[in-house]
Amino acid sequence: MADRYRGTLYVGVTSNLTSRIHQHRSDEGSDFCARYKLHRLVWAEHGDDIMTCIDQEKRLKRWRRQWKFDLIEAANPEWFDIFEQLH
Repeated sequence: MADRYRGTLYVGVTSNLTSRIHQHRSDEGSDFCARYKLHRLVWAEHGDDIMTCIDQEKRLKRWRRQWKFDLIEAANPEWFDIFEQLH
């Protein structure tokens, strides 16, 4: 989740993306997303195993900010909200 191009980022994991995005957009998903108005889904990754997804989330949270920008921009250079495309 992001607020704007190269703005504040939030990395998280969920078993129900649609529900989680609606929570974030109504400022009920996380205090961090609510505080910084992170309503734009700019990147997402699918996984079949929740433990693998949690491990990946932890890895991404350790990444440098620029690495996260590079990952997002490889698939979404304009930082468009991709939620509607995914569901």
